[in-house]
Order: sequence, then C-alpha cells, then structure tokens
Amino acid sequence: MKLNNKWIRAAIPALLIHCSIGTVYCWSTFKEAIATKIGMSTFALGWAFSLAIFFLGMSAAFAGRMVEKDIHKSSLIACICFTIGMLGTGLFIQYTTGVVALLGIYLCYGCIMGIGLGIGYLTPVKTLMLWFKDQKGLATGISIMGFGLAKAIATPIMEAIQKSSGISSMFYILGIVYFVMMFIGHLLLKKPDGWVEKEDKKNKFKALSMFKDKTFLGIWLMFFINIHCGLALITYEKQILNVTFRNLAILATMISVIPSVTAAFNALGRIGYSSISDKMKERNTVYKIIFISCIVITLISLFPMAITNSSNSLLLGIVVIVLLSIVNLGYGGGFSTLPALLSERFGMEKISKIHGLTLSAWAVAGLTGNNMSELILNLTNHTYEYILIATAILYMIALVICAKLVGNK
Repeated sequence: MKLNNKWIRAAIPALLIHCSIGTVYCWSTFKEAIATKIGMSTFALGWAFSLAIFFLGMSAAFAGRMVEKDIHKSSLIACICFTIGMLGTGLFIQYTTGVVALLGIYLCYGCIMGIGLGIGYLTPVKTLMLWFKDQKGLATGISIMGFGLAKAIATPIMEAIQKSSGISSMFYILGIVYFVMMFIGHLLLKKPDGWVEKEDKKNKFKALSMFKDKTFLGIWLMFFINIHCGLALITYEKQILNVTFRNLAILATMISVIPSVTAAFNALGRIGYSSISDKMKERNTVYKIIFISCIVITLISLFPMAITNSSNSLLLGIVVIVLLSIVNLGYGGGFSTLPALLSERFGMEKISKIHGLTLSAWAVAGLTGNNMSELILNLTNHTYEYILIATAILYMIALVICAKLVGNK
C-alpha cells in the first residue's frame, strides 16, 4: 500500500486531530456536573467555554504564519496544549472548589486548551486543499466534519465515563486518548511532495487592511453571525430538550439520543454543504441556503411554542428536534465551506493566514453567542422563544450581508 497519498497524509491525520478537538462542543454534556462538583453556578462556569472558543479563534488568527511555515510544529503544539488543558481541567475539578477551581478551569479549559483548539483546527486545512486541489470543498468538509462528528461520538462515551468513574476521570481518560490520536495525526500529516511555501519577504499580508476589503468584511460578518446564532442554541441544547420533554414518558431516551443526532447533522452539514459547493459556480450560494433554511425553521418553531401551553406536546418536541438539527446542519456547513470560499475570492497563496484571520469571528462569537442566550433567559424568566426571535433577526441580517457585501465572484 502506498503510504504517501492524500488519504494517509491529509484526510486521516486531519480527522484524528479534528475528532479530538471537536469535543469542545460536548460542553453542555458535563457543564452542570462540573458546576455541582466545584460549587459554582453554571453561568460563571460558562465563561470557560466562552474563553475556549475565544482563544480558539484568536490563536487561529495569529497562528496563520506559523502554520504556513511548519505544519509539524503547529500540529505538535496543538497536541500538547489540548492535552494539558484536558488534564489540567480534571485536576482542578478533583482537588479544588469554588473560585480557585473556577479560575483553574478558565486557565486550563479556556486558555490553554483553547490555544490547542485554534492551532489544531487551522493546521490540516491548507494541506487538505493542496492534496485535493480539484475538490477543495470536499477536502475541507472531510476535515471539519471530524470536528462536528466528535460530539456525536464523544457524548455517550463521556456520559458513560461520568457515571462509572466521575467527572475528573473523564478528563484524564479522554485527555490521554486524544493525545494519542492527535500525536498520530501529527506524525502522519504532510504536504504534497514538491510543494514549497513561498517566503513573504516583503511581509505583504496586513491583517488590518483585510478588514477594509468589502468582500472579506462581508464574509467575516456573516461567518460571525452564523456561529453566534449556532452557539446561542447549541450550547443550550440539553436545557432546551429538558424543558421540551420534561413531561414525556420517553424523556430519558430522548435526552440521551438527540444530542448525538443533532451532532450527526452538524457533521453532515460540514461534509454535505462543502461538497455541494464544489458543484456550484458560486460557493456563496451555500451560505444563502444556510441562512434561508435557518430563518424558516426558527420562525416555524415559534408557532407551536406560542400555541402550546404544555411542554408535553409531541408537536413541539418534533419541531424542537428539527430546529436543532437544521441549525446544526447550517452551523457545520458554514465552517466547512469557508476555506474554499476564501480561496475562491483571495487565492491559495496566503489561505492559512486569511482563514486564520477570519476565524477571529469565531473568537468573538464565542464570547457573545451563549452569553446572549443567558442574558435573554435571565431577562425573560427563562423563555426560550425570545432566543429564537433574536436568532431569526440575526439570520436575516446575515442573509442581506451575504447577498450585498459578499455577492458573486
């Protein structure tokens, strides 16, 4: 078997790395258990997730130059930071409580692991597009699908470990497993033979000047809104399901199964939308489809919520499952189509730098998405309908930006 091919050197290592770091989206699975263990509120603890996404986006934004120069250095740094973050989080949960535990989790899960997330997320993307040069959408979809698929795979495993060994042991066990996966990915990852990165001796890439470009600014804004709205719902997925199904006899089964189903839609969106974009003359059309579908489903979801007085309505339950599935589908698709859209607009030469800079939108959304939901819930006596109204309006704004600022190539 030939070992120097696009699957061994690009697709498999990308999946190993992204299937590891993608477990950050399992946050709702264990955040309440951590809050109970350390004696802090879920709101205060929620900033750990916000910090993880913030450092993910910002480390990706600033690591573009390093990734372009040396993917092996960047993949190793990602592996080490992610592992330290996981193990450190487990240690603070096990041996400390209160504010000390909270600050330790902020540092380990939020900052250190967040840096590993950002560098690990960015590292395989250009390599994939170089190996799959005629199918860039499929290539990025394969890699970023792993990021979405991670939640579907890890959620039941995390729940099982928590029940059998406790929340701290979950971080220890999975931290070691993910280190092995990411280290193997680090060893396998390799750019195609003959590809040499051109040195930017004149340092022509100016990050701030990119925001003066109308097309880049439009892509950044619509990417930000898609993540912001996705996080507003995805990070409260378990709580929304608990409210929806609290009086249904199938509660236990539904709550344990649905997160894996919605995560599968997230992964499907990542591979599906990006692959579809390869067949389109204009990749930006994918984003129009994403925003229109999300607008429609959020508005449809408001109707049964408004007419249903009891949360045991089967109609409401079905609508909520469809809502979370469609939002996850578009959320994942927005990520996977982004690198190919950027390469279409700005070329391949500095794609890691431009992609990384665009991921700063993810950093900002990490601070705003779930916290917008928390604020709305606190102001409205935990009325989830207002979250849907807010996200529907934002999706409409994103659609306008998509059509007017990004437009066609």
